[in-house]
Amino acid sequence: MEHVQHEMEFLSALVKGIAAQFGENCEVVLHDLTRPYESTIVAIENGHITGRKVGDPGTNLGLELLRGNTENGNKFNYVTQTKDGRILRSTSLYMRNHAGEVIGSLCMNFDITDLTMAEKTLQSLTYSGLQPEVRESFVSNVGDLLDMLIQEAQEQVGKPVALMGKEDKMKLIQLLDQKGAFLIKKAGEKVCGYLNISKYTLYSYMEEAKNAEPNE
Repeated sequence: MEHVQHEMEFLSALVKGIAAQFGENCEVVLHDLTRPYESTIVAIENGHITGRKVGDPGTNLGLELLRGNTENGNKFNYVTQTKDGRILRSTSLYMRNHAGEVIGSLCMNFDITDLTMAEKTLQSLTYSGLQPEVRESFVSNVGDLLDMLIQEAQEQVGKPVALMGKEDKMKLIQLLDQKGAFLIKKAGEKVCGYLNISKYTLYSYMEEAKNAEPNE
């Protein structure tokens, strides 16, 4: 398959079929990752689980894959949470064209909040074999996703912007770059405003950080 749109009829039916099989607690999402990242969702069932709809953006995990920081990308049976604290059991599968380029993804998010309330009785059913918790952000606009990535990077740096020196700002920029943040349209402008630096300084820091990375 060279493009998600070439198989849209089948993939849309697949999204509907999976959702029908597992019921209203299972959100199923189809992303066309050749589209601008702020509008990758092309089909979705049970979007009430994360509050998303067709035309909304992908998550931070998709950005990391597009950035090249994940070799395969597929994640099976992992746990994450929505903004309002609901617990999801998720699986994300990525589609590639014949050249090996990522072109789309099919994601399933099953709301297990009510099941986990049963704790000991249902623990073996809800958590058996799950992978370690993964931080994944479900957003309805790409600006919120960028805000989350910036906040996470600042937490890793461990300082407020007012106390950051050059090395701290370089580290924050490098962390954002590794997470694929600069694939988001106008991300550079937002990061410049957040760090109170010019675009020239941003590109200079990115280049300096890149040159400082050890050769593989």
